[in-house]
Amino acid sequence: MDAALLAWFRENGRDLPWRHTRDPYAILVSEVMLQQTQVERVVPRYLAWLERWPTAEALAAAPLADVIREWQGLGYNRRAVNLHRAAQHVARKGWPEDLTELPGIGRYTADAVAAFAFGAPVVPEDTNVRRVRERTGRRFGPQCGQALMDLGATVCLARVPRCNVCPLAPGCPSRGRRYPPSRRQGRFEGSFRQRRARVLRAVAQSPQPAEHLDGDAVLALERDGLVRVGDGLVALPD
Repeated sequence: MDAALLAWFRENGRDLPWRHTRDPYAILVSEVMLQQTQVERVVPRYLAWLERWPTAEALAAAPLADVIREWQGLGYNRRAVNLHRAAQHVARKGWPEDLTELPGIGRYTADAVAAFAFGAPVVPEDTNVRRVRERTGRRFGPQCGQALMDLGATVCLARVPRCNVCPLAPGCPSRGRRYPPSRRQGRFEGSFRQRRARVLRAVAQSPQPAEHLDGDAVLALERDGLVRVGDGLVALPD
């Protein structure tokens, strides 16, 4: 199956900017941005980010407030804080052998950086990769990581897979199956996430009087290191 998958990938793989580098910092930025955010939204923000902070050392030296502002619109803003902390760790100590030692970096992101930057023989398993593995019942070699991601994202879809164009269909035991909808994430409109985002967006413009803001949202943002509160004002961290 590996050969068929890789042949398909050579013809159909997505041309994404982070696939043209082996720089671990650039790949880390892409992987953190891609958590919970669609590829189409990430691409321009990734390019702008690297233009502003091209190295881990440059990001580490940046004020956290600037990092949070630059992240606005990507969602799940805690990722910006973790990426900044990870860059500071790298700037001080270099890249650890176990990349999960970096702040906020879990197993998947660590494996992705290890594989795509350092050539480690591991297949990072995101939702798309896991879906292809489970449906085919096969394991794939480490050279197949990006191909599996693209196959899961564009062909082996969650509900109605496109088996008619899948290179793995001839030997796939799940060929032709359809799947019930997965549990969808709660609506953003009216959610606590929206309340947090609204407060953070206001504070990113300028410090705001705490009494004028959503108190519960402020407390949650402060707990995540996204704002600081003092003298009655809520501001971005220094």
